[in-house]
Amino acid sequence: MTVTGCSIWNSRIQTMRLAVLSDIHGNLTAFEAVLADLKSVVAPDLVVHGGDLAANGARPAEIVDAIRDLGWPGVCGNTDEMLWRPELLSELELKAPTKHGLRRVLFHDIAPTTCELLGAGRVDWLRSLPKAWCTDGYAVFHASPDNLWRAPLADAPDRDFVAAYGAVKSKTITYGHIHRPFIRKIGKRTIVNSGSVGLSYDGDQRASYVVIDPNSVTIRRVEYDVEREVQGLRAKRYPRAEWLISILTSAEYRQPSRW
Repeated sequence: MTVTGCSIWNSRIQTMRLAVLSDIHGNLTAFEAVLADLKSVVAPDLVVHGGDLAANGARPAEIVDAIRDLGWPGVCGNTDEMLWRPELLSELELKAPTKHGLRRVLFHDIAPTTCELLGAGRVDWLRSLPKAWCTDGYAVFHASPDNLWRAPLADAPDRDFVAAYGAVKSKTITYGHIHRPFIRKIGKRTIVNSGSVGLSYDGDQRASYVVIDPNSVTIRRVEYDVEREVQGLRAKRYPRAEWLISILTSAEYRQPSRW
């Protein structure tokens, strides 16, 4: 499959230990816990990020700076894209009007504050990220190859995964976006969701990421101090802080109460 903006890496990676983490969402406490786990336990040969690095958390600039300093390759997420494409809201509302409340919160409340915290240089760096990271054996997307805002849910039928990823040649496909980790075998391909480092939706507060070895895939969960992040959101007076805190503490997605 040819993916526009795909960052292509050497096929030698198929023999390496690869870690994929996604959806950090400005949660520095969770990110630091995952970093410690990577260094002390997993020791991967390469780490790839799946986007959604900054928005919905108190310390987006610190996350972007850390990822850049670490030199990890990765891809752009939907809440990264919204930071420099405010006009996208109208297009999304036409395609999926039932989700207009959440998207208005993201574009009208979350995005302006996140851009202010990041500064223009970091936003430009997020804008430079490709939409896909590919090797002969592995592919990483934020959501699906042609849409940063849509991806199959964990319990979706096989046909939805075939429709989304069937043209991708890689045998192991990893994505984020839905914040619920899983591993599924569909035909000859392994479909992996890495879950979310910073904003879990599956009832488990722990940060989630995946480790891909040549013959196995493992979901890792890492405990972190959720209360520290709660305090950070309140101290920063981050927009919609109480809504985000309700998700952090329950580890379940909840619609914003008003918009």
